[in-house]
Amino acid sequence: MEILLNILRFSAPVSLAAMGETVGQKSGLINIGLEGMMLTAAYVSVEVATRSGNAWLGLLSGVLAAVVMGLVQALFTIKWAIDQVVIGTAINLAAIGLTSTLFEANYGGAGKLLDAPSLLIAGKYDVILILLIPFFLAVTWALFRTNWGLALRATGEYPDAAEAAGFSAQGLRYQAQLIGAIFAGLAGVYLSLGIASSFAINMTAGRGFVAIAMVTFGRWKPLWVLGASLLVGFAESLQYLLQSTSSGLPPQLFKAIPYLLALAVLIVVGRGTVAPASLAVPYRRSK
Repeated sequence: MEILLNILRFSAPVSLAAMGETVGQKSGLINIGLEGMMLTAAYVSVEVATRSGNAWLGLLSGVLAAVVMGLVQALFTIKWAIDQVVIGTAINLAAIGLTSTLFEANYGGAGKLLDAPSLLIAGKYDVILILLIPFFLAVTWALFRTNWGLALRATGEYPDAAEAAGFSAQGLRYQAQLIGAIFAGLAGVYLSLGIASSFAINMTAGRGFVAIAMVTFGRWKPLWVLGASLLVGFAESLQYLLQSTSSGLPPQLFKAIPYLLALAVLIVVGRGTVAPASLAVPYRRSK
């Protein structure tokens, strides 16, 4: 049971981020800035939780920070139709620079450990972990069992057809961006307050990019994406076990295990996958 809980805990940041990214990609958006949103949410949540003594206020603040970044990104990529990869990269660079500068300025160094409040209720109930699978079920239902989901998927394939059917392709992409930002915020908050109860410079360590890869691995189906993310969680829990039982080997070798596994699986499974036809293609409404 403990092993299963560890797998769920370690997979949760990637799972949450990948869940939101699935919605975004279904609408035609690819969020390269996912890493930056997670990192910003992780820092803001710890900052607010530490100063206020309230982990839930930290969670709300972290998610709000990610949402603000997501809406800024949406202005560039949806309203002004600027390249999504370029804007996402800019978001990541800005987040790394901003969080590391603020952390060093406020706490005096990269090695500083904080004792932030935990998100556990009564010291043992992990609400975000409990809601993880229901979140995925809800997203699956919304995407494949509602008219909204049908319109969103149409926007990711043929936005002009969605417009012709009476839907706003840009409006649906804004909604998808907002949902993705909320889940990116939850992912970052869970990493800092749910797992570490602290913050470290660049603590997301590529998990945002792994989440994007898991969407492809899961073939844009939420429950498959969850399964792929659980595999990454298993690899991460395995690397901690190997670190504790193996001596004389550099820890960097074990830390690379989840990323190497994700890369290997993506190479094998990614062959023949078909992404949404309008993924990463800016949409301009026809006049």
